[in-house]
Amino acid sequence: MDQIIVEDLQIYAHHGVYQQENEKGQNFYVSVVLDTDTRAAGVADDLGLSTNYGVVCRFLHTFFTEHTYKLIETAAEKSSEALLLQFPHVRQVTMEVKKPEAPITVPFGSVSVKITRGWRRVYIACGSNIGDKRAHLNAAVDALLGDRKCRVLRVSEWVETTPYGGVEQADFLNGALSIETLYTPEELLGALQEIEKKEARDRKERWGPRTLDLDILLYEGVVTDTEKLTIPHKDMQNRDFVLKPLAQIAPYERHPVIGKSVMELLADVERNGEKHVLLD
Repeated sequence: MDQIIVEDLQIYAHHGVYQQENEKGQNFYVSVVLDTDTRAAGVADDLGLSTNYGVVCRFLHTFFTEHTYKLIETAAEKSSEALLLQFPHVRQVTMEVKKPEAPITVPFGSVSVKITRGWRRVYIACGSNIGDKRAHLNAAVDALLGDRKCRVLRVSEWVETTPYGGVEQADFLNGALSIETLYTPEELLGALQEIEKKEARDRKERWGPRTLDLDILLYEGVVTDTEKLTIPHKDMQNRDFVLKPLAQIAPYERHPVIGKSVMELLADVERNGEKHVLLD
């Protein structure tokens, strides 16, 4: 990935824990590395195909002077997010905020906070078998479309499937989505659970009927297993009702632990696993 770099942009602003910092203000020095693709702009010699670093500098200056935060951690967090939302060609931001006039009682050069934030590709499985199933699934897509921290990239067809897990219940509609998001995995899980809640999701019975079920399957660059969240989804490789729609939108995406593509996983299940996708 190419980079556009701005170093030590000087901004007089009013960030700090102490009241005098908020009232008097002080100098901050902001450096940013913008991960972006500059090839099209470079080949065509067209600024419209790139990210204008002058506009970036003015944007950061305005942001830092119009807001007041106690922590430079917060200033870095909020301004990085604002950059990513404002400039569509930028995929990732690395920002360092230096505070050379910090109220420290011993000699020092500067203190700073440095963070990296960016858009991450995520694949989500969705299902419903209560009420207007298609409406519940479409509501999930609409909710993600309306979330500024998510970009919906592709949506599979909704496929009809039989229940999984041995609980007697109605057939499902299942599908898969690909999105880019600024949420961390845990934050995204919370956002998806809020969408489920708005569709009256009931969690009383494992593998039981539900108005809407949203599961994170894959999250770019993340392999984790905690009490709250497992990525990749620990059973996706055994579920044809997950792999079939996922193969429509990401056939060559690879499982980071098993090492096989979605198409290869689907072929394995269709040969040897349980069959739940109903054929036309």
